Amino acid sequence: MSATCCEMQDNHTIYTPAGTVFLEGPVGKDDLEPLTLDPGLKNFRLPERQKVALQEIAALPEGMVFIARVEKLVAGYVTFHFPEKYSRWSKHPRVLELGAIEVSPDWREFKLARQLLQVAFANPVMEEYIVIAIEFCWHWDLKNTALDIWQYQKMLTRLFGSAGLKKVQTDDPDITEHMANVLMARYGSKVSPADVDLFKQMLFMAQGTFPQCH
Repeated sequence: MSATCCEMQDNHTIYTPAGTVFLEGPVGKDDLEPLTLDPGLKNFRLPERQKVALQEIAALPEGMVFIARVEKLVAGYVTFHFPEKYSRWSKHPRVLELGAIEVSPDWREFKLARQLLQVAFANPVMEEYIVIAIEFCWHWDLKNTALDIWQYQKMLTRLFGSAGLKKVQTDDPDITEHMANVLMARYGSKVSPADVDLFKQMLFMAQGTFPQCH
């Protein structure tokens, strides 16, 4: 077996030359307590602080954290939670945000991010929400990937697209602040047409008024 290949045994286990990776979630706050984040997981904050942030998300009523675990090491994770209170998307009753996804540089060759998304979106609860992913270019790991900003944007768009998210246009100032920023969305199969229509109305709100939620 070459150093770059891996074998998927089932939807939750990946065998690699570097070790067996277990894809797990949603995990609880207590599940994360005995684990250590890989030192390479520092794209958002230092690993010790990021572990605390993951535990806080896992403790939220709607929070979900999915991890790629190698023994007691977290090699990658993806999080979901309600949008921040200050954002326009928090005004929608059925929007769930893909908050962060990160895989340690030492484990990226095994396509863990794509596998994590597959496991996460296999959870039936995802069909009850419009899941959004807001791609802010200032969080992107351009240094370790050797990609430029547009190549990285394309890579992320393909990654999220593998889970059914698609690019949507919006006048949200958080997105329009930089040309490389992207909003993507996935409509769950159990989301009502009225909630889909409401979300589409909220994409463009230049006057700053919010559609009424019914």
